[in-house]
Amino acid sequence: MAVPYQTSRRTGGDGRLTTALDPQDQGPQDACGVFGVWAPGEDVAKLTYFGLYALQHRGQESAGIAVSNGRQILVYKDMGLVSQVFDESTLDSLKGHLAIGHSRYSTTGASTWQNAQPTFRPTVDGSIALGHNGNLINTHELREMVTGLPDPDGELPLQARDVETSTNDTGLVTALLAHHPDTTLEQRALEVLPLLRGAFCFVWMNEGTLYAARDPQGIRPLVLGRLDRGWVVASEDAALATIGASVVREVEPGEMIVIDENGLRSHTFAEPARKGCVFEYVYLARPDATISGRNVHEARVEMGRRLAREFPVEADLVMPVPESGTPAASGYAAESGIPFGQGFVKNAYVGRTFIQPSQTLRQLGIRLKLNALEHMIRGKRIVVVDDSIVRGNTQRAQVRMLREAGALEVHVRISSPPVKWPCFYGIDFATRAELIANGLTPEEIAASVGADSLGYISLEGMVEATGQAADRLCTACFTGEYPIELPDESLLGKHLLEATLQSPTMGRALPVLNNP
Repeated sequence: MAVPYQTSRRTGGDGRLTTALDPQDQGPQDACGVFGVWAPGEDVAKLTYFGLYALQHRGQESAGIAVSNGRQILVYKDMGLVSQVFDESTLDSLKGHLAIGHSRYSTTGASTWQNAQPTFRPTVDGSIALGHNGNLINTHELREMVTGLPDPDGELPLQARDVETSTNDTGLVTALLAHHPDTTLEQRALEVLPLLRGAFCFVWMNEGTLYAARDPQGIRPLVLGRLDRGWVVASEDAALATIGASVVREVEPGEMIVIDENGLRSHTFAEPARKGCVFEYVYLARPDATISGRNVHEARVEMGRRLAREFPVEADLVMPVPESGTPAASGYAAESGIPFGQGFVKNAYVGRTFIQPSQTLRQLGIRLKLNALEHMIRGKRIVVVDDSIVRGNTQRAQVRMLREAGALEVHVRISSPPVKWPCFYGIDFATRAELIANGLTPEEIAASVGADSLGYISLEGMVEATGQAADRLCTACFTGEYPIELPDESLLGKHLLEATLQSPTMGRALPVLNNP
């Protein structure tokens, strides 16, 4: 019979800072990270752990790994960072030849244990575990499809439909894939994938096979790699380098890859219409990642160069907001001839915490993340470079800090255009009403944050820096032009399913179960 393996166990904080520290300024939150490996004879759990570690920047709310030994799938997941969820003994217990992993930032569904991934679905024909990077926009339709499925005669009795009462789009896709009584999982996937609309990079598995798929627009990145004794798929090629795998190629938009004992095979389930997310180049991806043949660090440096040409200023020092502003700041300095230097020191151990600060500490919260180097700043005209402005409160605190450290002038330069529209494809921005660029001109924003001047890179300059054709990129958060038509506003939203689902299991953690 199926037996509980692990329930949520973390009780303390993780020593990292939530947006509760400064609830008025939540920046763009990353997409998720996915990883999959098929490698008989290798320690696939540890390969997945280190792959997720390399993708930690893409999601810090929860992490999970599913492993198969050919007979059963074991899933282990919890809230927190990869290094907090897993330890040596846990990884040693996850034995098999096939694994998938996921690090999550929630874009559909609350940040709860039930919504942590990989999702898991046991049936008498075999189990499915699935991880998802992206966000689907026809979640309401998918919910109706799942509701319309026949009674789960083929599922294990273990309250199979409540084994994970998730409220996210990933759980719905898992349920649809699990229902394949008269066909194979591979064929079922080719039926389900064309029904999905939005951004998705999936890795999923049954007991013997690894699957991966990318949406027809290729909004989020997904790459295929090779090990001596197997294959790997990951959100970014940096994860492949971390575990010593070589890059084979990107998974193409509209492609599904299947890997088992017979090797690798590929299916095209939809006509590709590439619209890669430009914000991957601006902020989301690691600097050492390569997307569509363009190194991300090089793209960010070029954004800084173009920013210097578009918005020059007389100054004594160019400094970044670490770490995301560093490549663009170096490009700005190189192009302008103004010396580059570090004006902020970042606390590397700051991120999320479950310890709520007092109101006084919230007001000073930025100093827990950054402190100014007074000897670098005093008496100088400063150019401070960052990747984006959302609400403006972070920039306001930074400018105030630089003034207090003795800066004569503070000129803010941003390596992306004004963010004016929300993303429905896997990035959690503020609402449109909260985006400062919607209500104010750049001059008014400069005055609002206390800067002497403010310059955003042009849309054309940013796109050209990526090395990609403009018609092959999604720039919706800057332009409002969404490449995949959106449904009615009432059918969108992070908490859509929480609002429509009423479950007796909501709010408590259920164990993830083995399939016998």
